[in-house]
Amino acid sequence: MKNRSILLAGESWSTTSVHTKGFDTFHTSAYEEGAWPFIHSLESQGWTVEFQPNHVASEKFPYQAEELDRFDVIVLSDIGANTLLLPNSVFAGGAVAPSNRLRVLADWVKGGGALLMVGGYLSFQGIEAKANYRSTPLAEVLPIVMELGDDRQETPQGIRPISLGDHVVTSGLGGEWPAILGYQRFTAKEGAVVLATAEDHPLVVVGEAGRGRVAAVATDMGPHWLPKEFLEWDGFSLLWNQLLGWLADDESGAV
Repeated sequence: MKNRSILLAGESWSTTSVHTKGFDTFHTSAYEEGAWPFIHSLESQGWTVEFQPNHVASEKFPYQAEELDRFDVIVLSDIGANTLLLPNSVFAGGAVAPSNRLRVLADWVKGGGALLMVGGYLSFQGIEAKANYRSTPLAEVLPIVMELGDDRQETPQGIRPISLGDHVVTSGLGGEWPAILGYQRFTAKEGAVVLATAEDHPLVVVGEAGRGRVAAVATDMGPHWLPKEFLEWDGFSLLWNQLLGWLADDESGAV
């Protein structure tokens, strides 16, 4: 496979904790990133991944199609719509942005680009519907229809996804996958193809938008919805590499 380039935005968070010990209280903070199992699985197969954590993507995510043209696939994972719609210059400074980045991304996909959205607490609609992609231009191009509210389905007991049919994306992955701990509920658009399910809900969906290719994965790319057994599964790397390969390569087969 020739070298491919991916822009991954999201998959980072900061946590502030309040510790109370009798009379005294103090605060601690921590910064974490959840993308590295995904990134390593792709880099090991020759992909180039540019990673923009949430706070970086807020300011650095492309505003113009020409900037997106550097990449074969754009991946959004656990990054709410507001992060891309409201950079500091707009939210705090009241300045006019060069463009609506989600409109630019949607139009880029229709013109032949490729987009993957991966599930998480701030993907699709997300926790308390705060990811809020249903009302954005990306809803036009994603291969799924999002729910109105909080779309998380927590499965702490673990449920095993089921692969459907024969497709280049799921080739070699077997019929039943390791258990996951949660996913997003959505429905596939007409013409899209459901490649795997979780409890009768679509889990992996692929489709086309204009001249471009799109995919939606309802569960995470790392902890917490993917437990250790899934991350260590031989199919983990194979799934992402085959999915990204299909998205990037117009010659890899029909939808």
